[in-house]
Amino acid sequence: MEEKKSIVVSLGGSLIVPDQIDQEFLQQFKNFVLKWTRRGHCFFIIAGGGKTARNYQLAAKDLGISDKINLDQIGIYATCINAELLRAFFGKIAYPAIIADYSKKITTDAKVIVASGWKTGCSTDLDAICAAKLVGSKQVINLSNIDCLYDKDPRAFADAKPIEHLTFAELLKITGKIWSPGANTPFDPIASQMAQKEKIEVIIANGKNLNNLDNILSGQPFTGTTVSPT
Repeated sequence: MEEKKSIVVSLGGSLIVPDQIDQEFLQQFKNFVLKWTRRGHCFFIIAGGGKTARNYQLAAKDLGISDKINLDQIGIYATCINAELLRAFFGKIAYPAIIADYSKKITTDAKVIVASGWKTGCSTDLDAICAAKLVGSKQVINLSNIDCLYDKDPRAFADAKPIEHLTFAELLKITGKIWSPGANTPFDPIASQMAQKEKIEVIIANGKNLNNLDNILSGQPFTGTTVSPT
């Protein structure tokens, strides 16, 4: 019998709002989640800010707002509106409010919990690690618009090779250890440090490929990068 589990998904804003809201993707993603909830699984979905967050942050910078806390707070509110859209879209199977505080235990029979950004100084990647701690999961699935990590930028180098597995220590050598609001990194370095400490595995994959996501959840071979604590 298949083991029932809480599935923690960091749903990148690049999937929700790549430019405009991607309604077709959201419908496909909802159908995918419903398929797995019918098997008894639960989802904790953290919404990213996407183009909405970046547009506001760029405008803020153009208006002379340079304080990192203010820029972060603007990004957090962008994740809130994306999270509210997801929560409402899932309807009755969703917890009736978005989660914006990961320090409080949640008691619910809801099959889907949708969450937003929480604190300044990090991205929703860290919130996903906090969510995993909250529900006792040792895995976070980080979905964005990239298939996996590469040893160098595949847009600039034709010989770039995909990385199937690396440790957080190795990832931090690539990203550095400092978070910057609106930064476009494969995984928030602050989140990487916490995941390393808490021994939580992160899988980075393309959220558009739902067949591949099926393989991840089924424990089958998949396209993506696994980042392990050690």
